[in-house]
Amino acid sequence: MTKDNIYIKEQSEDTKLCIREQFQIREKSFLSEFGTLSTNARRKDQAKNSCNIRTPFQLDRDSIVYSNAFRRLKHKTQVFLSPLGDHYRTRLTHTLEVAEIARNIARAMRLNEDLAEAIALGHDLGHTPFGHGGEMALIEVYSSHFSHSDQSLRVVDCLENSGKGLNLTFEVRDGILKHSKGFGNILPSTPGDTAITIEGRVVRVADIIAYLNHDLDDALRAKVILPNEVPEICIKKLGRTHSERASNMIEQLVYNSGPEDGKFILSMRQDTFHAMTILRKFLYDKVYRSPVVHNEFLKAKTVIIGLYNYFLDNPETLQKELKKMEMAPWDSSKNPLKRTVCDVIASMTDRYALNLYSRLFFPSPFPLV
Repeated sequence: MTKDNIYIKEQSEDTKLCIREQFQIREKSFLSEFGTLSTNARRKDQAKNSCNIRTPFQLDRDSIVYSNAFRRLKHKTQVFLSPLGDHYRTRLTHTLEVAEIARNIARAMRLNEDLAEAIALGHDLGHTPFGHGGEMALIEVYSSHFSHSDQSLRVVDCLENSGKGLNLTFEVRDGILKHSKGFGNILPSTPGDTAITIEGRVVRVADIIAYLNHDLDDALRAKVILPNEVPEICIKKLGRTHSERASNMIEQLVYNSGPEDGKFILSMRQDTFHAMTILRKFLYDKVYRSPVVHNEFLKAKTVIIGLYNYFLDNPETLQKELKKMEMAPWDSSKNPLKRTVCDVIASMTDRYALNLYSRLFFPSPFPLV
């Protein structure tokens, strides 16, 4: 293939468009009327992030993947604290599974796959070390309003790139912020709390589909629960294996969603939705709140709270850790000390927090002379 073949020959030589522009023209032909066109993407600094090959949402996806926060996800807890087994999920593998599910759904619904993928890849960037145990600790000591969704947006807006942020599009930022409501509705419905794009709403459902499946899978692998304890209705309506359950949930969402009174409504068959609701409650009761998981989270809370109070009393140590983590130094004119302490702790991986806590609070053997 010659270089000239890279460009589509539909335009005359004097109106030749770059690859990005050609793709954006094609988007209008293959996306549904409810899909989000990348030509309409908005960002704070329009001139800063531009490319002749990639669309705005593709640029956002790449910015997220190349970020420090994304790389840290490989050492952040999903459910089981710092798992030693090779096959347990981490926050990174969870994120990749969400992205894959979101892309599959978006493709089937003729939505913007790149937008769905970018939101999915960025949705948990602000998650704390030790999973939701770390989140609860920061809620306790920092603010009752702290949430990993808000923190994920803060990561891409204020913390990454040494404090400059990633300058993501408004559509991706909105999807990241509104990807989760804790134990709220599986299917998003509340105005203002749901993403402005259908792709963002798809990611919320993809997130739930992913963790319902892999958290059950990991809990069975860890023998926190036994196969005969899984509610029969979940096996009957969703499937016995990870593949069967994921496929059923995705298909039921795709085939039961669509236009309704001029809007695109995400929906599922009632028996599938009911089984998902039962499975989620089962996981909360028997896995997330089980003694084997909960007791480790209590220990993790001790680590988080200890580090938080230490940094408040020792801002010079805080500055050293910010530098190590390639984050902007604390500036009292921009952020209160508590805000920066929260940011640095939320950014830590499990092992970083554990090693730092050990170094700060555990006695060291006296060296031989």
